[in-house]
Amino acid sequence: MAFFFKRRQPVSMISYDPQRQQPAIRKSICTGEAVGGLMDLRSGDFHEIQLLRDEADLQEFCRRCGKKPEELKTIY
Repeated sequence: MAFFFKRRQPVSMISYDPQRQQPAIRKSICTGEAVGGLMDLRSGDFHEIQLLRDEADLQEFCRRCGKKPEELKTIY
């Protein structure tokens, strides 16, 4: 029954325009759920990219966008 478990594909870097978008984390006040994504600097729209379940997911998101966790803006 090994066909149920698929290997994780290597995740590519996130390409974005730093003049128009900024990597950010959106957290829910009620549940604490966190999602990493890109925030449009002009309109404030948030585009979800990755669900952040634990510290490893956060590190993976930071590696993909080329930022450190303390550089990311948190939106509630």
